[in-house]
Amino acid sequence: MTKVLLEAPVFSLQGALEAAQYGIDRLELCANFPEGGETPSAGMLRFLKSEVDIPVFVMIRPRGGDFVYSQKELIVMKQDIQLLKELGADGFVFGILDEKGKVDETACKMLLRAVGDLPCTFHRAFDASSGLDDSLEKIVDLGFQRILTSGGKNSLTEGLPVIQQLLNKAKDRIIIMPGGGTKAEHIPLLKQSGYLKEVHASCKLAKPSPNQFINSGLSFSAMPLDYSLHFGVDPDLVKGFKEVL
Repeated sequence: MTKVLLEAPVFSLQGALEAAQYGIDRLELCANFPEGGETPSAGMLRFLKSEVDIPVFVMIRPRGGDFVYSQKELIVMKQDIQLLKELGADGFVFGILDEKGKVDETACKMLLRAVGDLPCTFHRAFDASSGLDDSLEKIVDLGFQRILTSGGKNSLTEGLPVIQQLLNKAKDRIIIMPGGGTKAEHIPLLKQSGYLKEVHASCKLAKPSPNQFINSGLSFSAMPLDYSLHFGVDPDLVKGFKEVL
């Protein structure tokens, strides 16, 4: 049986290098973990491509919040794709909705043209859309290679029944890639459809920062603890996934 590919979202250099070291098959390179991922820097991608030998897919998202973008934001997204493609991106991750929560086919086509022949993932904007079945068909028709989804719920645990339905509905027309709080124990259930090909899991591990001074009267985040932590990758979690994929 063909092994299922394991992709990890990475938000820092440390996390990306550890993911590659510990056996992750593909990276989804992002910035800004608290916002759920935004476009990373060009320097980060260029450096990573010189350090790792696994594919690096790049998030294209100019800001946090919703997935309805202005024309000028779309131009920024297109230019990011053009620049990051030149720097060696192996694929791209994005998703665009209109004001009614439908897949914005016109905007997606514009970005897909900029991408060219590289593979694209429609990210969890899918989960924010107004109808998953309708969105699935539109994304298939547009030519995306995969959909990252938690089944329209906050976590894969909650959305598992929906993802099982999506796997059976999509069949081999597009890859349904479960993600969002993915655990190794989800995998046997997801494999039952026979269509599971890829899984998205952060396998993240919070590690103490080497920083030795913290100004107790200053906070840069609603979660001050973040200032004293760096997020890496847990090799035991990666191993747990590899054993069941």
